[in-house]
Amino acid sequence: MVEGVATATRASGAAGARSASQGAQLDALALAQLSGALRLVSADAQAAVEEFADPQLLASGRVNLISVEAVQLHFGAQWGARRQQVFAFASRVLARNFGGRGVHLRVSDSDFFIVHRDAGRLAAQAACLRCLREILTRFVGDAAQAVSGVMQVTAVRPGRLETEPADALGAEAALARGETEAAAGDLPGFPGEEVAAAGRLNPWTPFVSVDGRRLRVSATLEPVYEVKHFTRIGFRMIRRVIVVASGEELTARQIAALSPADLLRADLATITRGVDRLNGEGAGERQLSLIVPVSYSSLASQRGRTELMAPIREAAAMVKLGAICEIVDLEGVPAGALLAATSLVRPLSLLVAGRLTAPPPGAFARLAGAGLQAVSFECPKAEVSDGEFIGWATATIAAAKKVAKSVLVYGAGTTRRAGILASLGATHVSLVAG
Repeated sequence: MVEGVATATRASGAAGARSASQGAQLDALALAQLSGALRLVSADAQAAVEEFADPQLLASGRVNLISVEAVQLHFGAQWGARRQQVFAFASRVLARNFGGRGVHLRVSDSDFFIVHRDAGRLAAQAACLRCLREILTRFVGDAAQAVSGVMQVTAVRPGRLETEPADALGAEAALARGETEAAAGDLPGFPGEEVAAAGRLNPWTPFVSVDGRRLRVSATLEPVYEVKHFTRIGFRMIRRVIVVASGEELTARQIAALSPADLLRADLATITRGVDRLNGEGAGERQLSLIVPVSYSSLASQRGRTELMAPIREAAAMVKLGAICEIVDLEGVPAGALLAATSLVRPLSLLVAGRLTAPPPGAFARLAGAGLQAVSFECPKAEVSDGEFIGWATATIAAAKKVAKSVLVYGAGTTRRAGILASLGATHVSLVAG
């Protein structure tokens, strides 16, 4: 990780360790950072900040940096021992001030990258100033250097951010006079609802698909009930994939047609967002379980299984009994291939379910022998009479029960229809259509 101007300057002057041209480049980089025009970004933060490289967003003044270099200089030789204390306090201040309204991410040994998604330029920069004043007051004793420590990000480049001085003091004065800018809504390409409620950045969304579309992914939570006693077992994550340019939401079949790489990004974004939403539910009693959707193609690849392991475990750790892994986008997958996927994900799961999109009763037969412990599907979207609903449910649930012991039916709509589903053999239901 890059550790500020002092480290870059020392590195550039290491005798014999680099060529003269390399040293000159590092000297120029350090001088540029010192002037405030250029700020270095650590390698592990680069991918995250690139998600906010949209020119319209940057021009809005809602993407800024605050620097704690004044604290670095204040501690001098003690910085190594005190830095984690400073970072922890700064993160608490930023979380308290921005919360679900923005993103904060430490990008170097001195700088925090901040996106204030619900505010205009004045409010965003004034909020940054107030946060930095609190940090400086805590560790330095005064906040005199706070104004020079707030910068507006103007461009995102490999390994660095281009900045210009923010008019944070002027912004705060204008706000005090009531001359506020209207808080702008989400700009095109800005992943507003993908920002975690606790301020965590979701690095997986938005992304550019293999066909060139910019897609963003969100997840909502829907309660799921065990029908015998109609008690809530937890939530299921509902994945939505939206084309940024048009606002069009992709259908389940359109999502399934995405490339394996795009489906993996969508899976990771969905789980990350769903976990953050569950965190936002508050300090109530932990849920029994959480239904996590994962694409078959993601489980079928070594890379996909590797990348999904940590977020699935994180989701499982948040509930009492563990996560239910729901394999989606599996239409047309042979039973043998599906069995291999279920075997791989079973150690991470309370149960492994397979989800079919609008299945005819005959679609379940090919899932026999695939190792599924549950199957899931949606109720018809269109308005149907009770007679049509009962006819559909009777045939579909009977076919599903031949494959798995547990049958989850989503979108019943009313408790009356949930009762009908239970009488026909469904084990779990949700009421609201996803």
